Amino acid sequence: MEYYKDILCISHEDLTRNDAKDGEPSDAIMSESNYKKLTSGEGRERMNVVRPGKGFGNYALVELASIPERFMVKINRKYPNKGVNLILRKWFDEHYYPDDAARSWFSTFRYEDGKRGKEIPPEKQVEWTVNASVLNAVIALFNDKKMMCRAMQGRRVNWDEMAEAVDFYREKYGHTLLSSPARFKEKVNAYKAEGYAALVDKRQVNQSARKVNVRIERLLLSIAALPTNPFNNTVNELYSQFIEGVIDICDPITGELFQPEDFYKKGKPVYLSDSTIWNYMNKTKNKILLEKMRMSWTDFNHKVRPHHDRHNGEFSFSKISLDDRDLPRKATNGVRPKAYYAYDVTSGCVIGYAYNRLKNTTLFMDCIRNMFRTIERNGWNVPAQVEVENHLVNQFADGLMRAGAVFPFVRWCNPTNSQEKRAEHFNRAKKYSVEKKNHAGIGRWYLKLSVNRPIEEKIFDEENNNYREKLYDYDELVADDIADINEYNNMLHPNQALYPGMTRWQVLCEKMNPDLMPINKALLYRYIGECTETSIHRNQYCQVQGTKFWLSSPEMIDALQPNDYKVKAYYLPEEDGSIQEVYIYQNDCYIDTCKDMGTYNEAACEQTDEDREIFTNQSKFMSQFDKMVKDGKIQKVVIIPKEEKAAIAATVPKEVLLPPDKESEKEEEDYSRYMNTEYVRSMARAAF
Repeated sequence: MEYYKDILCISHEDLTRNDAKDGEPSDAIMSESNYKKLTSGEGRERMNVVRPGKGFGNYALVELASIPERFMVKINRKYPNKGVNLILRKWFDEHYYPDDAARSWFSTFRYEDGKRGKEIPPEKQVEWTVNASVLNAVIALFNDKKMMCRAMQGRRVNWDEMAEAVDFYREKYGHTLLSSPARFKEKVNAYKAEGYAALVDKRQVNQSARKVNVRIERLLLSIAALPTNPFNNTVNELYSQFIEGVIDICDPITGELFQPEDFYKKGKPVYLSDSTIWNYMNKTKNKILLEKMRMSWTDFNHKVRPHHDRHNGEFSFSKISLDDRDLPRKATNGVRPKAYYAYDVTSGCVIGYAYNRLKNTTLFMDCIRNMFRTIERNGWNVPAQVEVENHLVNQFADGLMRAGAVFPFVRWCNPTNSQEKRAEHFNRAKKYSVEKKNHAGIGRWYLKLSVNRPIEEKIFDEENNNYREKLYDYDELVADDIADINEYNNMLHPNQALYPGMTRWQVLCEKMNPDLMPINKALLYRYIGECTETSIHRNQYCQVQGTKFWLSSPEMIDALQPNDYKVKAYYLPEEDGSIQEVYIYQNDCYIDTCKDMGTYNEAACEQTDEDREIFTNQSKFMSQFDKMVKDGKIQKVVIIPKEEKAAIAATVPKEVLLPPDKESEKEEEDYSRYMNTEYVRSMARAAF
């Protein structure tokens, strides 16, 4: 392997060379055809050729990081005695990221005692930050059990290979970690136990003034983070028992036992008071670290982790946000109906909604269809950006929800992060501004304010987990929610300082983004519409749901495949089930937009203006068809054998064979005689 423009590469020859002896199976890493396929294809397994094998002395180089893992395993097996683990090298190359937290830690670190206030030299800050970044990649590998198993090929951790793989990138990253496997293992374990402090030169650090050094502090935090969430006095008891050798403490990942002597000071155990434990457990940073271990991700994210600070856009339809929810009241089957809403972020209006008894993709698609019916009914354009979740929508990522397909921008929200989705905020606003006012039993049992907690009456039966609740008819709950949506949309906009006297719906209609693009129904309906297979009949129409939809022009039949009249028709029924137009595709290619031309009354005395208009439109189609046939009229020809052609050329005057004047229809008929074989033969005989 070699570097080319700071990219680790392997040559085409090394990948495809067969070193096996005659009669033995090939031991090439990949075949030549495989190489060509992987370097010319697309997708996740495409290999990146950073230098083609063109020009004098050049040979093709492939980026190591782009080679699929199954071939990396073959490389390791082919060269087992060279101490080179390409899987580890590739892992560290892909997972090395500069550690900004380490850079900040080293820049604020100050030496203690006689060196108090003295900071780490800038060059050492850079060096130790790089070392921390490399060790982070190593720790990440230990945490990825599946990758670790593949890299070690099911064996125990091979520190020789680990140290060699990291040392290979010494020149590229500039780290100063020792290449000795034993010393490297020691540094990794120390870094896991002490963090960034393990990288600080111990010859310059003197923590003798601290009763609780970094190692002891990390041990206390590890004890406090046990699954039982021990109190501070229990943490002190467990720490004292460990120091005295009564209990053992080990690393659950590596299985390494901690040694009490490593936490002694001047060869003696360090005992701590409960107040000292309390102080260290309540240090601001330590509290954050403990909360991360003790809380679920959702609670930690909502209560401790920092969040983004945003403001709404200026125009409506610049961004819409979609989300599902359970309606707050239960249906007669004891289950809450599922709802899906589409909100305009600027106005807060519900612009699309759907309901179902199950939380599935049909619920999402019904909401999208309802939203576009609203958009089409009001003559609006396509929203610029849509914000969705992964749970129900990820299967549409390569179609409807692909950025640029229907919506110019698509934002995928992180899972379990409800505060990120604007729709979550609007759900709450709708619930407590309208639903709670109109219906009983709206709220949550765990909320702080009693006015938001519904009354729950427990049933003391053998299950001891049932409550008396009023149940409602499913259709009634849906009708109530639609009425709530209409009331919510027509309430005053909450930002009256910016939109004085305007309702949410007025803001939606009057503040529309002027740069939006119109709806491409032919494309949109392919993603959200109904689909049926049909055929073009009489070069005129296709039939969908018992209705004939006419081609826009007879010329459109020329877009069909040869001798293939089968097409797929996409359409979106109105809320009453009627279909206005269908969009036909063949082999995933758009053909035409077909509309229902209607039928007219053939009794002249009963015809209305609408009947006469339909008759005229149908007659226009027929005229267009007749003109197409006439314009494409095929010229008649006669096949003359070679010997007859020679006889005619020798006997018939040249002027006889001249084409007639096409301006005269009569002359055109006369000319047809000369294209008749028998007539030509008779003229030839007369000449003799």
